Amino acid sequence: MKKYRKPYRIKKKKSIFRSHFFWLFILTLIFLGGIFYLLFLSPFFQVREIKISGNEKVSSEQILSQVQKKIEQKLLFFTTRSVLLVNSKQIKKEILENFPQITEVYFKRKFPAILELKIEERKPIAIFNFKESYFFIDKKGVIFKEVSEDKSSLPEIKDSLLTEKPKLGERVVEEELISKILKISSELENLKVKIVEVEIVSDEKINLKTSQDWKIYFDPKKDLNWQLRKLKAVLETEIPLESRQDLEYIELRFGDLAPFKYRSD
Repeated sequence: MKKYRKPYRIKKKKSIFRSHFFWLFILTLIFLGGIFYLLFLSPFFQVREIKISGNEKVSSEQILSQVQKKIEQKLLFFTTRSVLLVNSKQIKKEILENFPQITEVYFKRKFPAILELKIEERKPIAIFNFKESYFFIDKKGVIFKEVSEDKSSLPEIKDSLLTEKPKLGERVVEEELISKILKISSELENLKVKIVEVEIVSDEKINLKTSQDWKIYFDPKKDLNWQLRKLKAVLETEIPLESRQDLEYIELRFGDLAPFKYRSD
């Protein structure tokens, strides 16, 4: 007796279009594509306005031209000006490189389509003199504009250690030393002494020339407050105001004394 065999049935493949996973995948793609379009390609987030403030010496048109070059980007096969893709660090870097007079750029996105740039410009505190080439120098010791010697009443700074002509935007004096020079100048004003020139002779000696053509020798590596106290004491007790014009120098770098010399000595 033959065994009965159940007939073999071929199962029909389920159509992909009836698969829940397929439609879930399609809906996910559509959703992500919509988000992509909205954020990066739709007019809603495309930069429409660039606001620039804080600048006085550098024109807004110059800064705007620099920014415009960097906000348009390629994204896959598309060109976009999306506010979300603007590379603020790169724009800031290029502005600082191209405009030495600018010391800081504060960048802000104002959604949906505005960029705001607040510019901080360098302010001159002295004239830096390198072999009869003159530059404005700021409180950070950075030179940022070449000028004529007679265009400013600011004090002059020289560095005897510098051998090559510096470039705009370069720091030529350490910020800490500039800070000390400014402190000295401020203290001397209270003593009715005006500084017209500062010569950096070495790391341990700076010579300050007064408007009466006599000099004061400081050591910026030593206690500045102590040197200023010595200066004040000698000016108030040993050198009459009417005799200052005959001074040659006051030496503050050594010990507890402040030796001085008259031109006629």
